[in-house]
Amino acid sequence: MPRLFTGLQLPPDIGFALSLKRGGLHGARWISPENYHITLRFIGDVDHHTADEILDALDHGPVIDPFPITLSHLGVFGSNKPRALYAGIEPSEPLARLQAGQERLLQRVGVPADGRKFVPHVTLARLRDTAALDLARHIAQSGQFMAMSFTVDRFVLLSSRESVGGGPYIIEQDYPLAA
Repeated sequence: MPRLFTGLQLPPDIGFALSLKRGGLHGARWISPENYHITLRFIGDVDHHTADEILDALDHGPVIDPFPITLSHLGVFGSNKPRALYAGIEPSEPLARLQAGQERLLQRVGVPADGRKFVPHVTLARLRDTAALDLARHIAQSGQFMAMSFTVDRFVLLSSRESVGGGPYIIEQDYPLAA
């Protein structure tokens, strides 16, 4: 059974710039830059029939023109017990529409609703036993976060092997946005 999710890939120059934030943090398992992405919708493990239905459904999503997005800050999931360091994304109406459209399509083919609020981000590290103070020090020492923008002109359906996360990911299908 494939484990699927939809996402946006990052341009190599943005991946490189984000990779400079790596290192020097106890308990961090750093994500490889080639696996950086913005998850639109985690789907999970599905059978091959459902995977085929998902491939087809995503072909018929809402028409959205290419749009810019900006990575604007570093953030942390899990305040008292940090579990991930990420690069956050400025609010974007087209990004929200793209994600909401996929949510509706996936529910139509039987994928259960995702009960979590959509928080677009790029995971840089998964954290385990990282002290909040050490994390705050790391963020402060990593220097000012310079905003990085790029144009989204497609999304992808990705698969991963069952693991603790972080890749490697395989592109199963590429979906260009309207031009």
